[in-house]
Amino acid sequence: MSISREKISAIFLGTILLIVVAVGAILALSLRTDPVAENLKNDQVVKILFVLNDGKNNALSTDVFVYYPVSQKGALFNILGNTGAIYQSLESAEGRSGRVDRIDAVYKEKGINTYRSEIENLTSLSIPFSIEISLSDFGDLTDLLGGMKVFVPSPVDASGSNGERWLLPSGAVTLDGDKIQTYIQYILPEETDDDQDDRRQNVMIALLAAIKSNRSVMFNKKNFQTYASKMKSNIETNSLYKLLDEISNVDTERLNPQVITGSIRYVDGKKLLFPYYDGQLIKDVVKQTVNSLVSENGIMQSRVYVVDIQNGTSVQGLARNTSALLQSVGYDILGTTNANRNDYEDTVIINHIGNAEVAKALGDFIHCTNIVDEEVKPEEAGLDSAATVDFTIILGKDFDGRYVRESGKKSTENENEIPVEELEKVE
Repeated sequence: MSISREKISAIFLGTILLIVVAVGAILALSLRTDPVAENLKNDQVVKILFVLNDGKNNALSTDVFVYYPVSQKGALFNILGNTGAIYQSLESAEGRSGRVDRIDAVYKEKGINTYRSEIENLTSLSIPFSIEISLSDFGDLTDLLGGMKVFVPSPVDASGSNGERWLLPSGAVTLDGDKIQTYIQYILPEETDDDQDDRRQNVMIALLAAIKSNRSVMFNKKNFQTYASKMKSNIETNSLYKLLDEISNVDTERLNPQVITGSIRYVDGKKLLFPYYDGQLIKDVVKQTVNSLVSENGIMQSRVYVVDIQNGTSVQGLARNTSALLQSVGYDILGTTNANRNDYEDTVIINHIGNAEVAKALGDFIHCTNIVDEEVKPEEAGLDSAATVDFTIILGKDFDGRYVRESGKKSTENENEIPVEELEKVE
């Protein structure tokens, strides 16, 4: 039986259509961009939002991890759940956009993408990647990684509100999946919320360290899917593989954890932490830290620098306020005292270690260019108090609580100055 011309034409057209679809699919796959490679091409700094949740849409811990592959150095910004602000993504009781609340309320009500956007606004960082891990999955992941190494200052033997028993040994210990969940959740009567926040940030550092020490096993192509199944990300598994493989090189020994400083206020019965200077301080801290990561010598990350702060004015609490500012960007404060007199006109930074670049970075943070080199001689170590510190800051009348003002220029920052009575440092 002969095939009609119409059928031959239909078969021919169908074949052409199949070829076109197949070529299109191949082209689409070949043109598909890898988000991790694209990010590294456009921005050398990797930024990831890590959220540890309880499995019921409640964020237990939130960290922004920033990593610079060239130096293999990173920083970790803990976003406290009770960080307060007017979040436009939340609706007020009247149904209008914008509500004063905890930032973790955004996660619970709106999900990870909106949560990431609000954190981007808070930090002035573009954060392209997010990874969520539930508490139970974190326990499983801990077991897959052979345990998490953390420090427990004293033995824990306590009970939770639901009758659960909390038992942990003291010292530098490696905890299995069940114990790490206890470490994350327990809180003793004498502890504060800050203590629990510190532990949860330590857990994130422990996770990064465990990934690094288990690279050969975790990034075996046959094994990775098992690890990836314990994480929820906004990128596909292949891209997550590349992302985690990239950050697994981080120097966890020098990972720089950051704290938020702010004033505690109660709004509608909720205890909220409002970052100082209408949130500008945390933006400055993030910017300073990222700049130090990508600096040529990474000098700010080589160690923690010790600063002594002296109040050379009659303004009460000025040195203490400044201590909170500098601690938030990673400096260790030896002490806050009054200077030998209270009529200093100009703020001065005394550089005891002769390192001009570090001194300049410190000066840049408070806008101080008045830097004096006064390196302590080795034979004087232990005899002069200056030998125990890297820098001494003597605050003058030109310091408004945040920045050193230009000579003859009135401050526009005073309205945001930290009230001494509200000063509360969150570590």
